[in-house]
Amino acid sequence: MSDIIMSNKNQSNAHHANATRFDKTLFETLKFQAETNERRRAHFNVHKTYQDVVQRLFIAMMPDSYVRPHRHIQPHKWEFFMVLEGELDILFFDDESEGQLVERITLKAGGETSGVEIPPNVWHATVCHSPVVFMEVKQGPYKATDDKGFAPWSPEEGSHLVPQFLNALKRAEEGDFVGVL
Repeated sequence: MSDIIMSNKNQSNAHHANATRFDKTLFETLKFQAETNERRRAHFNVHKTYQDVVQRLFIAMMPDSYVRPHRHIQPHKWEFFMVLEGELDILFFDDESEGQLVERITLKAGGETSGVEIPPNVWHATVCHSPVVFMEVKQGPYKATDDKGFAPWSPEEGSHLVPQFLNALKRAEEGDFVGVL
């Protein structure tokens, strides 16, 4: 005999009162903040502190936001992305070349692929062609000083080379070299 649990409208829902909701209002607010932010992205941390063992955050990103190619150099630092609105490309680069694109995965909300987990020490970057909202989950704790190793063949954020490089990333096909340095 299977257990079937029926709910009664008259029962108290007090046990749900502590649930945190993440809704369209949050996503719209994040997109507005991203539009007005110099880096053209905004985030909302779900985790309480950077010391939490799992870091969870929502990110809104505009098409002209530059995420410098990087890898998480600590052997336990995986990263998970799930697109909730819009579309995002995750770009993966060869470890032994100067910026050769080896794989491009399109993540689309409600699409064939909407999420991906990236293992530690894998060169990657993200680009989008229209505003996107996604969730990122990664191993904590987070320390800005040792979280990322940036690709030496990519321009630093703020460089005059960024617009041209970002455009190259958006157009690159598997096998193309995008390194500029």
